[in-house]
Amino acid sequence: MNFRFAILSDPHIALPTTILNHSNRFHLVEVSIPALKIVLDHLITLNLDFLLIAGDLTQDGEPENHRWLADCLATLPFPVYVVPGNHDVLSLTATENQIGLGDFPFYYQQFGYSDPEQIYYQKEILPGVQLIGLNSNQFDDQGKQIGSLDAEQLHWLKQILPALKNDLVMVMIHHNVIEHLPGQSNHELGKRYMLANAVELLDILEENGVKLLITGHLHVQDLAFARGIYEITTGSLVSYPHPYRVLEYCENTVELAIESFHLQNIPGWENLPAISRQWLGDRSYPFMMRLLTCHPLNLPMSLAEELAPKLRNFWADVAKGDTIFDFSDFPPLARRYFYAFSAIDPLGNPHFIDNQAVISFKHQYSYRRSNLLVEFRE
Repeated sequence: MNFRFAILSDPHIALPTTILNHSNRFHLVEVSIPALKIVLDHLITLNLDFLLIAGDLTQDGEPENHRWLADCLATLPFPVYVVPGNHDVLSLTATENQIGLGDFPFYYQQFGYSDPEQIYYQKEILPGVQLIGLNSNQFDDQGKQIGSLDAEQLHWLKQILPALKNDLVMVMIHHNVIEHLPGQSNHELGKRYMLANAVELLDILEENGVKLLITGHLHVQDLAFARGIYEITTGSLVSYPHPYRVLEYCENTVELAIESFHLQNIPGWENLPAISRQWLGDRSYPFMMRLLTCHPLNLPMSLAEELAPKLRNFWADVAKGDTIFDFSDFPPLARRYFYAFSAIDPLGNPHFIDNQAVISFKHQYSYRRSNLLVEFRE
């Protein structure tokens, strides 16, 4: 069957009374509620079959923010399905200001978790269309949060997937499973966005013919492909470039068309992209210094201090996707390193698929569609 759905990720909902000011915070949670309302108003006009939200629903797992979001989603004319992100469940047990891991499904029983005793689920959302929602938030013996799937979920997947091989199966999980950045799995700044046991999950998905992963967490627009599986990761609603996606599946051609939309203006935050791009740039220096001085570049501090200001907008340009980087005045090693973040195919040719693309599940390739930018005004 043909169907249309939307994806948004990392909305980081924060009621004004819960917002904390951190000088190193990269996302603008101040706009979380008006941004979400504008996006949902747009999606309501599109005759969607369902909406997926790939985690980090709240700023930091506050009960009032979870309640607000659940109440908001319950008013929509189409089904919504969610999974928890690392900001939604910061600890195994609840604290005074944050819910615990086991509490999450009870807030979202209308949004995938029909069995609130289980923090992962499988649901036939349309005839022949299956959604699997996974929990990638685990805690070690010291209570430290890690991005991983526990043995119980992996065993459960092995049990249920063989029976779904004739259906279209989508797997939604917060952490990245396929790399979206060069060397992401092994880089000290990138690996925390990856699922620690991603290879084990990919083994199970590949064996059972699953073709599509929906993720968030990284706050970038990117489409990645590995082992016959596409992973669509979507940027944050509260970070530049404030994107969300609308997708249409065509059964006859076995293709999935992806269109990306970007918030431009919301009340009180006119020209939002310019504001949030500057916000990222103003906070970029410490991050760029770490990137320049750690493996694999390992640049001396003096050279890193010279180059870091020139990388002020680097992460913003990674986040928007479809960027070709050219730092021609950088030393050769650094120039090649940052060029590898460009939107290029394995042969080094420009390949702009991060925002607009058509995925072919039959032929396993993707191609660009025309750019689409939507502006919202009061």
